[in-house]
Amino acid sequence: MIFKGVSEVVGVEDLGLLALVDIEGERQITITCDGEMLRQFSWRIHHLPVVGRLLPEVLWQALSSHVGENAFEILITDIIDGQYRAILRNIATGDTVSVRASDAILLAYISKLPIYIEEQLFAMQSVPYRENSRGMAMPLNALSREMLDNALDSAIKSENYEMASYIRDELKRREKSINDGIIPSQK
Repeated sequence: MIFKGVSEVVGVEDLGLLALVDIEGERQITITCDGEMLRQFSWRIHHLPVVGRLLPEVLWQALSSHVGENAFEILITDIIDGQYRAILRNIATGDTVSVRASDAILLAYISKLPIYIEEQLFAMQSVPYRENSRGMAMPLNALSREMLDNALDSAIKSENYEMASYIRDELKRREKSINDGIIPSQK
């Protein structure tokens, strides 16, 4: 996967989207991130001045000096309750560490680590990529609960009842998964 960029979600404060595109440039996935992650990417993409070196760069330098710069890769493995799951994998040993997907993408951006995604997950979650598009399509299951609630309110206000129905069904599916113990409650 190739990191293509970051954008803010219009009308939702402190929420952003990280776009990843396949090598062929045909399909993309979008990972949500918080406002702090938006700032982290902005500092690096726009080369904004910061005092001192930032912690992710310092930690990466320390880690890579011991095991080598090409010793790791990022693997996006799953999506649960609107959140992608990612791991940092030591290529030589196979050891893995779970990491928040947006942090994994930031680490990959800083360190030039390769990013991979499970093939079946990519097939289910990806949407066609259109360069210079003004909007981004996303599967409902890739949205956080807060985003779904906002989208449901918006769909009802605009009388888009078909979309409201899809959103309601996704919310019910998640609630059932929590009640059945498949997904831990995040309350």
